[in-house]
Amino acid sequence: MAFNSSDLPVSNTRLRFQLCRNRKRVWSLSGFVLLFSLAGLIISLLNPSIQAPLRPGLDFTGGTQIQLERNCGNKCDDLNTKELLEAVQAVDFPVQGKSSSVPNLSNARIQLLDSGKSLVARLPFLSASQAKQVTSVLSSIAGPFEKGGESIDTIGPSLGKQLLRSSIISLLVAFAGISIYISIRYDRRYAFLALLALAHDVVIVCGIFSWLGLIINLEVDSLFAVALLTISGYSVNDTVVVFDRIRERTFQDPSLTFNQQIDFAVSSTLTRTLYTSGTTLLPLLALIIFGGATLFWFAVALSLGVVIGSWSSIALAPSLLSLFSHKPNKNNQVSSV
Repeated sequence: MAFNSSDLPVSNTRLRFQLCRNRKRVWSLSGFVLLFSLAGLIISLLNPSIQAPLRPGLDFTGGTQIQLERNCGNKCDDLNTKELLEAVQAVDFPVQGKSSSVPNLSNARIQLLDSGKSLVARLPFLSASQAKQVTSVLSSIAGPFEKGGESIDTIGPSLGKQLLRSSIISLLVAFAGISIYISIRYDRRYAFLALLALAHDVVIVCGIFSWLGLIINLEVDSLFAVALLTISGYSVNDTVVVFDRIRERTFQDPSLTFNQQIDFAVSSTLTRTLYTSGTTLLPLLALIIFGGATLFWFAVALSLGVVIGSWSSIALAPSLLSLFSHKPNKNNQVSSV
């Protein structure tokens, strides 16, 4: 509901901290993490085995993933992933016709999950008979496997490219929609800084995952794209709330300087932001601990986005806004939060 600034009560908000006075520390911390993230993206892009800012997973590249559950009771014997990989790469597939090609298994990857109870093999595109042959080789070394615990997922190269293209388009459309809304709802300063904070959050999350791809060969899939979309909405929502409170403050007490109004506005929204972020992190932490391997990195990406988005909303974006001078217009209307 819209109302005039004269209807707003004078706030008795206690000043918790002076953000504008410490804005250089905020910029230094965000700048360092941002440079660290950009370095990871660039190194990953220049890496011959990746050649992309993030290591693409099966969803985007196409291929076959074989997941097997070992039948070894409460404790499984230790396995050597190098030995398993060498055995898989040594598989000799029969040539089926002159036009058929033999899959190149040199880039195959083997991963052990759940303390060695689960085995995941990521391979190029295989036929059903070829996947069965690989499973037999793995069974001779890591078996026996549980009946019904075998999972084989296959995505063709063309479908993988289509999923990658669709994910990029959805992200661009979402960012464009957010840009249009903020530009219409706020003036150019607020819109620019909200989008800058959004870019800050997305780049840092992507940068952290690029480093994970370099260090532990972590791959991103379609769930990561969903996480980025969720982070974008969450980040913008938090920033809009803080900016709306700053606009209210400019009408509540015009005698204060713009920097003081920013400090009081951030202090008044600090508790709300921390409570919202905390309650959002609780189910995400539950997913990280109890959600299993499928949702683990999805929950990690969302948790990083919540933490980084809260930081940019209550610290980075308002501190950057303090660089601009402000002269409130008494005829303007603001919306309550």
